[in-house]
Amino acid sequence: MIRRALLRSAAFMAIAAAGAIAAAPAVAQDYPKPGSTIRYVVPFPPGGLTDVMARLVAQQLGSNWKLNVVVDNKPGSGGMIGADAVAKAAPDGSTILAVTMAHAVNATLFRDRAPYDFERDLRAVALLAGSPMLVVVPTASPIRDLKDLVAQARARPLNAGSSGNGTPPHLTLALFNLQNQTKIQHIPYKGGAPSMTDLIGGQLDVIFSNFPESVAHVKAGKLRALAITSAQRHPALPDVPTAAEAGMPQLTVENWTAIMAPAGMPDAAVQALGNEVVKIMAAPDMDEKAKAQGFRVDARGPKAFGEFVHSEVKRWAGVVQGAGIRAE
Repeated sequence: MIRRALLRSAAFMAIAAAGAIAAAPAVAQDYPKPGSTIRYVVPFPPGGLTDVMARLVAQQLGSNWKLNVVVDNKPGSGGMIGADAVAKAAPDGSTILAVTMAHAVNATLFRDRAPYDFERDLRAVALLAGSPMLVVVPTASPIRDLKDLVAQARARPLNAGSSGNGTPPHLTLALFNLQNQTKIQHIPYKGGAPSMTDLIGGQLDVIFSNFPESVAHVKAGKLRALAITSAQRHPALPDVPTAAEAGMPQLTVENWTAIMAPAGMPDAAVQALGNEVVKIMAAPDMDEKAKAQGFRVDARGPKAFGEFVHSEVKRWAGVVQGAGIRAE
């Protein structure tokens, strides 16, 4: 009796396992259904860098898969309103989310206030690209490089503008202060443009700026770039050294953009979508379009992006906590 029961149990488990194996390809084959709609939530206003990149990917994804990819802008609360909507959406692959470095920061900054858990309620699909920071000062400033900036910050009070509390420019400033034991005062603005205006006017000493917000001013001679925080020099500013070349390799920072989905989305569907997005980003014309927006293509699929985003959450948690940054 026992032997027959064990044999029946083993047979049942084998059938169940075979069914699971057979079902996995079916999910990949069924997703996406031609003519269906994918809602691509961008948790920021239209026209920004994240929105522009999302629309480029959405257009190509819709064309490749013969379906409708609708970009849905849901701005507010530093990207958390849109993220919460996707975290609570049906995990059937019909809703995806544009995420940025800000979401990895918010995981710590708003840990007790966010209506969702970033790493528990969302899952990695694909990393698209990154945009570096430019460390810029007014052209009349005596500060010539990062070493000068450290020396001046230790000798006298300096201030630095940003596009807001907890934004990439603010976090990069905080990282710089922690690394160099300086105390450059943070001055938050409601956006990057007004902070650029005050820097050019001499009301600020420095900004660890989003690349697209300051590159034109550097080219026009209105600002001096001390360093760029990417791993390599940027072709638009070939004479500007990287932070690593300037002696600060730990100041390598990119404001990245990526795609995530509800946590319950099936593995096969996530892999299919991630693979397609990586393929889209690898196309030469997409590379040129990304460069035109100040991005460097850094396409990674679900596994590699999942590891990256976890490391980013951990990295910026250390900065937020070390610098004592509080949510507004």
